[in-house]
Amino acid sequence: MENVTVLIVGAGPAGLATAACLTQFSIPYVIVEREDCSASLWRNRAYDRLKLHLAKEFCELPHMSYPVDAPTYIPKALFVKYLDDYIVRFNIQPKYLTSVESSTYDNDNKCWSIVARDMVESTTINFSAKFLVVASGENSAENIPVISGLDSFSGEAIHSSRYKSGKSFSGKSVLVIGSGNSGMEIAYDLATHSANTSIVIRSPIHVMTKELIRLGMTLAHHLPLNLVDNLLVMAAKFIFGDLSRNGITMPKMGPMMLKSKMGRSAVIDVGTIGLIKKGIIQVQGGISKIMGNIVKFQSGDEISFDAIVFATGYKSTTNIWLKNGESMLNDNGLPTKDYPNHWKGENQLYCAGLARRGLASIAADAKNIANDIKSVIASMSG
Repeated sequence: MENVTVLIVGAGPAGLATAACLTQFSIPYVIVEREDCSASLWRNRAYDRLKLHLAKEFCELPHMSYPVDAPTYIPKALFVKYLDDYIVRFNIQPKYLTSVESSTYDNDNKCWSIVARDMVESTTINFSAKFLVVASGENSAENIPVISGLDSFSGEAIHSSRYKSGKSFSGKSVLVIGSGNSGMEIAYDLATHSANTSIVIRSPIHVMTKELIRLGMTLAHHLPLNLVDNLLVMAAKFIFGDLSRNGITMPKMGPMMLKSKMGRSAVIDVGTIGLIKKGIIQVQGGISKIMGNIVKFQSGDEISFDAIVFATGYKSTTNIWLKNGESMLNDNGLPTKDYPNHWKGENQLYCAGLARRGLASIAADAKNIANDIKSVIASMSG
């Protein structure tokens, strides 16, 4: 049995940020990670052309800024280097290839009992922790929707986590399912690599430029969100025109309010809209079924595809191993409380990076958690 003060589950940006904040207060912790590296989503499951969609001032982890010469929008490779430097700066030493299998609260001893597996040695490790921080991410497992006939598809079907570049799809007909930032950017990447590209857009989305989002996030500190939203929507209509004729409708709720209330991000255009308007990328509605390499859409159209890319996001797997976490997480493994009060449950249970607000909220989560743990420790010793 390893007795620890704080156990952090997950060595992605949220776990690393929490570790750094605890270090600032000299609070001991152990951080475990089931993969063989930190931030595996960024290192191994992100496409080549990815950049942070938000300006760098909204994407810093606590207590360490980006280099002064870093670009406004950080590319994937530079962000990974930033995380590596962060690990060195705060002497963070994750226990890699250590997978948490169960975690329960021990009422008698007032601590968390955690069972983990050393995946290298195939041995069990038991932890007893006064504080437990869930930082395993909302992007733990691939989310593939149930589509009638998908198992009959004769082409290549992959999740976006396995997509790297459009080079290997040149000359092929490819359907992208999912119209969030990843789906729209992958569609652009495919089209610019000469793939015959279609994208499924079923739900209303806000389309913005990265400059508009940066402006909105800055103004949100000084103006009411509904006013900021009105300005953004007006500017977006001026820039992109009426997209409904291209099969893209706009939500009734504004982009900043939608992010605040629902955790849904606006799509930041990287050039996809221009290609849609030119007819280079085709917009499709919902899918009825798949028959071999033929996809039948709800419009009645039937189109043949060589490949399908599912840009349909991820789901949390926290509830598989976390027991007694009902005070903090719902059945989907996401916080039960609204932002910004989502990060704390009962019995010294915390979560970082689960607010569906990306890197922008991770720093706040980590600081809040470390401050709370510090005050609880102080009250225990007092």
